[in-house]
Amino acid sequence: MNFILIAIIVANALFSYKGFNDNSFFRKYEFHMGSVRSGEQIRILSSGFLHADIAHLAFNMITLYFFAPVVIAYMGAFLFVVVYFGSLIFGSLLTILFHKDDYNYRAVGASGAVTGVLYSAILLQPDMMLGIFFIIPMPAYLFGILYLLYSIYGMKAKNDNIGHTAHFGGAIGGYLITIITNPSLLVEQTFMVVLLTIPIIILFAMAKMGKL
Repeated sequence: MNFILIAIIVANALFSYKGFNDNSFFRKYEFHMGSVRSGEQIRILSSGFLHADIAHLAFNMITLYFFAPVVIAYMGAFLFVVVYFGSLIFGSLLTILFHKDDYNYRAVGASGAVTGVLYSAILLQPDMMLGIFFIIPMPAYLFGILYLLYSIYGMKAKNDNIGHTAHFGGAIGGYLITIITNPSLLVEQTFMVVLLTIPIIILFAMAKMGKL
């Protein structure tokens, strides 16, 4: 496994573990709209290394573990880091766009960064298969689409502290960075490029109609 990938996973685990056991630390570095708008922009990045609980952390890190090697193999370690942190920032920026007037909005998680890596990997290797629960075969692109549709549900339900809006920002970030650095994908993977825009279009359509 690539050293940079290990470092990111370890950083997430350590930062999250600290947050699990230190509520003041958690509150200081979580994404909190009022604090971000008052000048604490560090939360845009730091919130991406905190998680709501062990299950949330494990799901994100397992997803990253499966998809990051594909991005590293195709684009190299440096561009993988660009995709990861670029997607994290895109996720936070979309969160600000959607929740800018909700000063009490809070969220944590690496979901934006991980979803960006997920989308990047699917664009680069669209025929990839996953074993859901290590048993059920599923095309990676279908997993990616279902993941974002679940995020729409999470945004509507508003019953947890997970940054569901960041999933979409991350997906957009990973999508754009990968295409910009690999423009041949527009020709070679036209169908997948179009297919992966569907959940993003659904999101903005629902937002436009006031359904979120």
